[in-house]
Amino acid sequence: MSRREEIENKTEALLKPIAEKNEVRIYDVEFVKEAGEWYLRAYIDRDGGVDINKCVDVSHELSDALDAHDFIEEAYTLEVSSPGLGRQLKKDRHLQNSLGLDVDVKLYAAIDGTKEFTGKLTAFDSDTVTIETAAGEQTFNRKEISNIRLTLDF
Repeated sequence: MSRREEIENKTEALLKPIAEKNEVRIYDVEFVKEAGEWYLRAYIDRDGGVDINKCVDVSHELSDALDAHDFIEEAYTLEVSSPGLGRQLKKDRHLQNSLGLDVDVKLYAAIDGTKEFTGKLTAFDSDTVTIETAAGEQTFNRKEISNIRLTLDF
């Protein structure tokens, strides 16, 4: 397990009772370096969505818990937010909850000149993701996928 994954897992464990107390679900936790700065991001959700006040409440409690356990050596910025409407689907639980919904799939390399596909998420397993597009069923190897998000339809 990488150091990043260890930090994410420990943070999620600290966040679990805080999320339960605040009646939200943990969507994801990520520890990433962007433009030379470290960010610890916790995404929370609940039916009907979360508002800024709920994010602030969870952020304060999580910050206190992180300070008490002090397992992150790097300086970082803590962010707590909703995963948003066009949320990224990174984990199996995200895919499971999105079956039957429209998704945008972006690939690392083009297939027949196309790197982006949109369709209804119909199936997934440990190796593949399948969507139903206007042109028919399309199955992708998960190693080929750079990003899967819920489709934003306005």
